[in-house]
Amino acid sequence: MSDVKLAAETRTEFGKGAARRIRRDNKVPAVVYGHGAEPVHVTLPGHELQLALRTANVLLTLDIEGKTELAIPKAVQRDAIKGSLVHVDLLTVKSGEKVTVEVYVHTEGELAPGAYLLEHVLSTLTVEAEATHIPESVTVSIEGLEAGAAILAKDIPLPEGTTLVIDEDAVVLQVLAAQAEEASAEETETTEA
Repeated sequence: MSDVKLAAETRTEFGKGAARRIRRDNKVPAVVYGHGAEPVHVTLPGHELQLALRTANVLLTLDIEGKTELAIPKAVQRDAIKGSLVHVDLLTVKSGEKVTVEVYVHTEGELAPGAYLLEHVLSTLTVEAEATHIPESVTVSIEGLEAGAAILAKDIPLPEGTTLVIDEDAVVLQVLAAQAEEASAEETETTEA
C-alpha cells in the first residue's frame, strides 16, 4: 500500500475557464467528498498527483489548508489524446475503515507444455479491505495448468484482512486448448500436387 502526501488548495472558481487556468498552472482540479460532509473543491499539484496515480488504489494524505484528510481516488478523468489529468474525484476514508476497491490479478508460473491459452475472464477482483491496508494486486500461480482448468475467485489467496465482494464461484482465469485453423481447399490442393 502506497501512501503519498499532497498539498491541496481549496478553490472558489468553477467552470471550464477556471479549470483551464488551473491546468495551465500544472495543477489538477479535484473534489474531495465522503462521510456525509459537504464536498470540498481543491486543486492538487499535477506532476505529483500523476506519479501517485501510477500506483493502483493509492492512499493520499491531503493537507487542505492545515487540515489533514486521508483519501483514495474514486474517479480519474484524463485527456483522451494527451493522457494528462483533467479532473479527479477523491473519497475520504478513515484509518480502520473498510472500503471496496478493485485489485489487479497477476499470474506467475507457466502453463503445462502444449498448445494452451490462458484467458483472463476477470482482470481485477472486487475486494473489501481496510483503507490503510489496500493491496495493490493479488498473485495466483498457473504453474502446470492444462486445458479445462479454471481458477475461481475463492481459489485466489488474499492478504490478511481482505475479503471478496464478488461471487466466490466467479471464474477469474481459465485455460483453453489452442485451436488450429483448418486448411482451406486451395491450400490442400496445392500441398497434394
